[in-house]
Amino acid sequence: MNTKQAQGSGEPIEIFSMQAIRQSAGDGRISRARAVELNELAKQVAEQFSSTSLSPFLIGGMVRIGDLLGLAAIAFLIRHFYLAGTGEPFVIYAAAVALGTALCLTFTQAIDGYHVSVLRQFLPQFTKVFAGFTFAMMMLVLVGFFLKISTEYSRVWFGSWYALGIAFLIVYRTAVSIYVRRAVSSGRLERRAVIVGGGMPAAELIRSLEAQRDTDIRICGIFDDRSGERSPAIVAGYPKLGTVPELVEFARKARIDMLIVSLPLSAEQRVLQLLKRLWVLPVDIRLSAHTNKLRFRPRSYTYEGSVPFLDLFERPIANWDAISKRIFDIVFSLIAIALLAPLMLVTAIAIRLESKGPVIFRQKRFGFNNEVIEVLKFRSMYADKTDPDAKQVVTRNDPRVTRVGRFIRKTSIDELPQLYNVLKGELSLVGPRPHAVNAHTQNRLWDEVVDGYFARHKVRPGVTGWAQINGWRGEVDSEEKIRERVNCDLYYIENWSLLLDLYILLVTPFKLLNTEHAY
Repeated sequence: MNTKQAQGSGEPIEIFSMQAIRQSAGDGRISRARAVELNELAKQVAEQFSSTSLSPFLIGGMVRIGDLLGLAAIAFLIRHFYLAGTGEPFVIYAAAVALGTALCLTFTQAIDGYHVSVLRQFLPQFTKVFAGFTFAMMMLVLVGFFLKISTEYSRVWFGSWYALGIAFLIVYRTAVSIYVRRAVSSGRLERRAVIVGGGMPAAELIRSLEAQRDTDIRICGIFDDRSGERSPAIVAGYPKLGTVPELVEFARKARIDMLIVSLPLSAEQRVLQLLKRLWVLPVDIRLSAHTNKLRFRPRSYTYEGSVPFLDLFERPIANWDAISKRIFDIVFSLIAIALLAPLMLVTAIAIRLESKGPVIFRQKRFGFNNEVIEVLKFRSMYADKTDPDAKQVVTRNDPRVTRVGRFIRKTSIDELPQLYNVLKGELSLVGPRPHAVNAHTQNRLWDEVVDGYFARHKVRPGVTGWAQINGWRGEVDSEEKIRERVNCDLYYIENWSLLLDLYILLVTPFKLLNTEHAY
């Protein structure tokens, strides 16, 4: 565990870390995450929240992009139509536009002009963005004056940009306020939270959150292993929907964004036991700190209004990271499909010439958040001997594999159709490889072999991954091999970046030359 110094105390306080949870998850297989049957009430609530919600963070980001593009486009259009053919240098106007829009966004951000609670209403948000744009234009005037370059710019261009920029912001922010209000009223713009732990601590937490003005947190229910007076069926108006094992299944069906553990920090062992079960989920996990007498430095906390929390786990590859990764996947998969189309066509013809049956083989595998997806591959076995349920591991000289199949499996050409899974959003180019739902070694399912196995599903699985370029490719004939694969997958999740994805993509073709364990 990591340690932090408590404010005003000489004793170090232990804070839970992912490494500590992973290391302590080995007693009792309690991090296993196969489906648990939900009670009827939990099923009904999960169905209510089964649709994907919009992230307030992303909404604010999209409004920023709209401000930036709109104001920049107006400035360049005015220059094009008013100053065309005058010989005015483009670069000085481009510099002014870049500085002006950057200042506008920075100042508007500083006065909370992109917060969802502000975006709901036209007048508050327009007041803030008007102040931000006006401040930016004033700063441009001051910069031009002190650098003695103001005469280089057209006053008509500058005045027109300001006037038309204000007009644009009126129209644009009116549309934003209408959209955000509709998204809020429909329940799509919210962060869905579940309280873990009931009783009085949960009641106090709920009342504190509901007292916050314009909060976007939607409490979906309470889960607690306890019963009786310590954890009644209704807490502060919210029902207890089940136990902690049921919460894992509920969080996947209900598209939960956040788990809030309403236990005191002093209950370290109980919190640790909860985290052993919950860290496999792709959600933010926070520990309520509003009733703790112990206080850390202010920067140790995150706040919802005035309610303090300690962040235990954060959702990996979320918000803008997720968008950038998705763009990366689409761009590079389209490039790969264009370049590899002749190879895929030749492979399809070779498969049909050697044996009867479909060219494409479909297999159910675990995807993001334990959802089952159909992964596409070129068929490498005889059609009557395919194994869609992965009941029998493919071994060296396996008689079920065709001659063409043996070659495309060794070279991983059989995986190329998965580029279409990437375009559909079921896979990523880089990530933990999707395993068959019944994948096993020595008659043991892999989630029985590796504690925390399902944590590898906190991100979308990939066509290639960190495990594959580190030698853990091909047949898994021992428990040690699947453990090493999972360790590589978790390392990737914890250290993800676009540069890491690019590195893995570039290295993968060279690693494919090693076919020792590829059958």
